[in-house]
Amino acid sequence: MILRLVIAISASLVLIPAMPLLSESHPTQVAPRVPQITAPISQSAQSTPTSEVSNADISAGIKRHINSERRRAADKKFHINYRGNDLALDLIRVHDDRLSSLGGGKYFACVDMKAADGKIYDIDFFMAGQPGSMKVTETSVHKINGKPLYNWKEQNGVWKRVRVS
Repeated sequence: MILRLVIAISASLVLIPAMPLLSESHPTQVAPRVPQITAPISQSAQSTPTSEVSNADISAGIKRHINSERRRAADKKFHINYRGNDLALDLIRVHDDRLSSLGGGKYFACVDMKAADGKIYDIDFFMAGQPGSMKVTETSVHKINGKPLYNWKEQNGVWKRVRVS
């Protein structure tokens, strides 16, 4: 089962076009269509390919999540906790040029959001799921007014957060 997963991941990496590292600010972009890799539920279960996730699926999932959170909030803002403070934010834009596959059915996107005090926050969203039902699994504040709190660096084919030097 592990061998099947390793082969599937290796095959998917061949399908994703190599891109020069222009910036270490976000993980690399996905190809227009990226295969989602899943492991079988049990050894007796048949492994069937899942639907492919596109940039549009990732973008739509982010927007759906933000709108859902805004509808629940009394002030109709998107809220995120940053260092013990509740930030109430409005969406400026989803960085459709920064949508990325992290492998293993996980995806990444970032958005620009604005606070009432005028500060611009770059928020990183991590997602998982199928086309039409992408779910946000984690959010983090990446930049404030363009100044990064951390960066991204590829190490042995895996993107990792690194401290700002």
